[in-house]
Amino acid sequence: MSNSIEDIATHAKVFFAIGTNTTEQHPVLGMRIRQAVKQRGAILIVADPRRIPLVDFATVHLRHKPGTDNALINGLIHIILEKDLQDKDFINQRTEGFEDLQALVQEYTPEHVAEITGVSIEQLNQAAEIMGNNKPMAVLWAMGITQHTTGVANVMNLANLQMILGNFGIPGGGVNPLRGQNNVQGACDMGGLPNVYPAYQPVTSDDVRKKFEDAWGTSLSNAVGLTVTEMIPGVLDAKIKAFYILGEDPIMSDPDTNHIRRCLEECEFIVLQEIFPTETAPYADVLLPGVSFAEKTGTYTNTERRIQMVRKAIEPEGEARDDWKTIAELAKRMLAESDMNVAQSAWSGWDYSSPADIMKEIAALTPSYAGVNFERLEKGETFQWPVFDANHPGTPILHVDKFTRGKGKIIPVEHIPPAELPDDEYPLVLSTGRVLYHWHGGELSRRSKGLLEIYDRPLIEINEEDAVRMNLNGNKLVRVTSRRGSVELEALVTDRVPPGMVFGNFHFPEASINNLTINALDPVSKIPEYKVCAVKVEVVSDPS
Repeated sequence: MSNSIEDIATHAKVFFAIGTNTTEQHPVLGMRIRQAVKQRGAILIVADPRRIPLVDFATVHLRHKPGTDNALINGLIHIILEKDLQDKDFINQRTEGFEDLQALVQEYTPEHVAEITGVSIEQLNQAAEIMGNNKPMAVLWAMGITQHTTGVANVMNLANLQMILGNFGIPGGGVNPLRGQNNVQGACDMGGLPNVYPAYQPVTSDDVRKKFEDAWGTSLSNAVGLTVTEMIPGVLDAKIKAFYILGEDPIMSDPDTNHIRRCLEECEFIVLQEIFPTETAPYADVLLPGVSFAEKTGTYTNTERRIQMVRKAIEPEGEARDDWKTIAELAKRMLAESDMNVAQSAWSGWDYSSPADIMKEIAALTPSYAGVNFERLEKGETFQWPVFDANHPGTPILHVDKFTRGKGKIIPVEHIPPAELPDDEYPLVLSTGRVLYHWHGGELSRRSKGLLEIYDRPLIEINEEDAVRMNLNGNKLVRVTSRRGSVELEALVTDRVPPGMVFGNFHFPEASINNLTINALDPVSKIPEYKVCAVKVEVVSDPS
């Protein structure tokens, strides 16, 4: 997030929530948005194919068709420019490339966009006028924007929208992605991406690579690595022979589950480090006991770039140990068994005595974390990166005076349809997500008796019109089939989804919706298109 939760909750005059079921997936922020609307009159615009709970607080609900985000954004930009509502000073002083965007969006007239998205011309105009006449506006999005073959383009276009409105570097504005898990931001910050070292320093840079080679005492490749969605299929191409999986459950969370099963079955060697046996566990050759958040000390960096400390509350059970200890021990044993001629620093680099030692190394090599240390965190300090030195307070708002590259680069984005759309054989659009009561693959939440009492089985949301057409009622079991597989589960007839769309979750292994999803990837981020694929739904029987 370019701004903080407290900042946008306090200062935003408009919230544009697109592709985020905020109240169910980020309930703390969802509560703050509702409070801002009810208590200080902030305006909420929601763009989502489903009628999510946040819609009850919205002035406008843009119910666009799944996979038409960029057409919608381009249409809003077209109207903003046509009505002369853009921030001309910001565009002229702090951006480049505006003319190309201006030329592109000429094609995205309200009539054309209404045809693509299904959103009425009246609503398009209403939303654009709210955005242009009320400043600041905070844009919020989550995986409803990113989990598409156009995910990167969707994000760039939201940045375009905020740049032409001048909503960068100010309280209550910014572009604010809501992360899917508690430490996704921290994992990315630490180099958990295949093309960068920590702090997003590119692996292709000779200077950056030399810095890490000197620090770690070994030679490093300048080749960009693979994402998970490239690694797992790589087994069948003989590019990948082994996996070390830490706290991940690909059988539940990756697309096209049948294909994932085949890949893991063919893999020569798999190590799984976990706190519970998962659906992936049967494919592992070695199971290593991991530790939960309550059994370790360290830091998380949350969705607003805030670095926070978690302290060990209980000792690990059995043979479990801190994850970093297991990783360090494995690394040292591999060095001992290898014939590699490595510098002594490569050996000693694994001799950490505590998480505080690891943080010292992070600060030394990661400019945005340079001022972070356990002494500050132990005092109760909390700050948002970048933290440039030991006295720096952190950076609540990014891009205040300039963008990282200087001027913000406006990049025109065309609407490209999803990889798979409905047809006569598979006439419905399936979109996936989570429900309030469960989390991701459900390995934790399905162990909670209280949560299971509220939501104890997989459901598929179906619109009333489609239910009538199928001769379906709310108690019927249905078979949902895509080109990749089938699941049988109970239908929930609801107006939360529009006609022609169904929605399912992947919390329950007996009918995980990822048996159906497509592994079509965004060409840049390689994220799968979980939010759009074609399915058919058939009545099976009454489960009662």
